[in-house]
This record gives sequence, C-alpha cells and structure tokens, in this order.
Amino acid sequence: MIQRQWRMWLLAGLIIATFFSLFLLSPIQQDPEYHGFADSRRYVFIPNFFNVISNIFFMFVGVAGVRFCLRSELGRAQRAWLVFFIGVTLVSVGSSYYHWHPDNTTLVWDRIPMTIAFMGIFVALLSEHIDLAVMPKMLLPAVLLGLASVGYWAWQDDLRFYAWVQFFPLLVIPLVMWLFKSRYTHQHLLLIALCWYVVAKILELADRVVYAWLHGLMSGHALKHVAAAIGCLMILRMLQRRQLRIN
Repeated sequence: MIQRQWRMWLLAGLIIATFFSLFLLSPIQQDPEYHGFADSRRYVFIPNFFNVISNIFFMFVGVAGVRFCLRSELGRAQRAWLVFFIGVTLVSVGSSYYHWHPDNTTLVWDRIPMTIAFMGIFVALLSEHIDLAVMPKMLLPAVLLGLASVGYWAWQDDLRFYAWVQFFPLLVIPLVMWLFKSRYTHQHLLLIALCWYVVAKILELADRVVYAWLHGLMSGHALKHVAAAIGCLMILRMLQRRQLRIN
C-alpha cells in the first residue's frame, strides 16, 4: 500500500509540475511555414491530394474501434476507449478538411479531434492501470481540457497548453505502465503503438526530406498519417486480443 501511494504521488507530482512549468516558458506562436507542405499536388478536384486522402486510414481504424467498443465488454475504461476511437474517426474528417485548405482556421478542426483521442487514451490507461473508481469520472474534464487547449491556441496564438495536452499523455504512458501493472495481457502492443507514433512525428518533421528521397512519390506528411493510423490499429489489436491476467 505504501509503495502504491508513493507511485501515485509521483505520477500526480509529474502531472502538476509539467503543467505549471509551461508558465515558465515564453509563448509559442504557430509557425506560418507549418502550412507549407512538400507535396501540394492536385488530382481530380482534390488539392494536396495525398495529404488529404491518406487520412482515410484513420477512418478505417476509428470506425472499427468504435464498433468493437460498442460490442465488447471493456470494463471500467470502456467509455474512455470509445472516446479514443471516436476521436480517431473524427481525425480523418478534421485532418482532411485542414489539408484541403491549410491555414490556422482549418487547423483548429484538425487539432480538436486529436485532443479528444489523446485524452481518451490517457484516461483509459489511468483507469485500467491505477484502477480507481474516480478515474472514469475524469473523462469529461479531460476532454474539456483538451478542447480548451485548442481554444486557447486559437485565441492567443500560444501553443504551450496544446503541446502539453498532445505530448504529455504519450510521454507518461510508459511511466504508468512501469509504475502500475495492468490486469490485462498484450500490453506490448501499446508500446509498439507508441513507437509508431514516434515514427509518425519523425516523418512529419522530415516531410520534404522524405519527399526528395522518394523522388516525389510520397511526402513525409502523408506517410505520417499512415504511421499514426497503424499506431491506432495496434491499440485496437491490443484490445481485441487481450485477456485478464490470472493471479
């Protein structure tokens, strides 16, 4: 019991410390060059064709995940997992809309569903690993917190809050898995999903480099969508395959 308490205090301290450390940083404005993607080719009537079309993979995985959550018994975290896959499904719509005409206004609709997905998986894992009755009650406040981070960026042109909502849950997941043992098997697929997300971020940063390496066949940003969708698929496969551990 004492060990469990200090682990919970460590996790809570990390959440509070990282959040308030944001106020020590200078405001981070959105780089106008962020919207200048390497591949802007138009096919048929679709501008930025591959950046738009590659979002279809989020739709496939998200819809499959929503159907699985509605038909399966996932315990206390079921609603959080459902919110995660709803967020993934909406990413396909919001991201397609943004890449059709990339600017700060459409970027809001790209980031809103991403925060929904981030908060959904964060609360789901806290609920399953820490296993406290209060955790499912965190779902709505967590989602509202994510939406507020996008609203604050759109209002103040300051990415600090949004950056914390996007990256902190993903960074803390391995810590939660280490500190609190899950009751379920196949947790390794979650780590594989995180690796795919890291690959996605690298592809995003190397958008033009990948486009040059592939001689204009595909850009890093379009492949980022594919890699991130594969990461979401790994999470779905984890839920589909896992079983309760036998003590």
